[in-house]
Amino acid sequence: MQLRIFTEPQQGATYDDLLAVAKATEELGFDAFFRSDHYLTMGGDGLPGPSDAWTTLAGLARETSRIRLGTLVSSATFRLPGVLAIQVAQVDQMSGGRVELGLGSGWFEAEHTAYGIPFPAKRFGLLEEQLEIITGLWRTPVGETFSFTGQHYQLNDAPALPKPVQASIPVIIGGQGPKRTPALAARFASEFNLGFAEFDQVAPKLDRVRAACTEAGRDPDSLTYSAAHVLCVGANEAEFTRRAAAIGREGAELREHGIAGTVAEATDRLAGLRESGVERVYLQVMDLHDLDHLDLVAREIAPHVG
Repeated sequence: MQLRIFTEPQQGATYDDLLAVAKATEELGFDAFFRSDHYLTMGGDGLPGPSDAWTTLAGLARETSRIRLGTLVSSATFRLPGVLAIQVAQVDQMSGGRVELGLGSGWFEAEHTAYGIPFPAKRFGLLEEQLEIITGLWRTPVGETFSFTGQHYQLNDAPALPKPVQASIPVIIGGQGPKRTPALAARFASEFNLGFAEFDQVAPKLDRVRAACTEAGRDPDSLTYSAAHVLCVGANEAEFTRRAAAIGREGAELREHGIAGTVAEATDRLAGLRESGVERVYLQVMDLHDLDHLDLVAREIAPHVG
């Protein structure tokens, strides 16, 4: 099982904060550093403010050398698909081919209102067309052009440049919808991510995605299945309690919904996810200044779930 570090910078983080976490992620042997793509805090004052996801990842691409880098997830409402395809391809070049794109329809209306970003009531069609355009641009051979006519976007003879380093940038699609999201993942994704689902619902929700792949004529095993959960672990009960308080969460609630508690409890929870079909877990780190937290997981948990 791969363990990835997942951050929420809209809660307030500088680039240097994120760089410190990314470097620790790399040095401690985790597989990847991911970040959310949001522009407004979801609690608290958010100081010193949000940061742009792809600007951040461009910087980290030059300051790391091994870890994968990506978003969980970028919003289809934030950028035009042609622009996003260029941004992601360029960051892939800057990283030497280590980028992954998580893309979703967007859900947080308040951040759109705050920053003057249109927030249409129906967004699934935007997402579907963006996936067609972005993957189509990347696949177009050098010297050929890409055109697209849809309900939301039209592209005429795009040169489809620049090209990413990777032959195929991994695309992550996630969500808990029963039909449309699994079908979209079967068409476009290399990875399906189940974010913050109840643990007893993980296996049946992943089974829906597998069924959608079969229905689409795709081998279900060609998709990577992942989950995202909050991380809060202590070497002992006192340390766990301190870390829970630092992120404003109750211990019992964290144990119920997260990778949380003592080292043994967290290891057992990850083992349960693996039994449910999860191959990769994004550990949502809320206290970006507690790098000892990552060290504990790397030393005491990762060796037992790899």
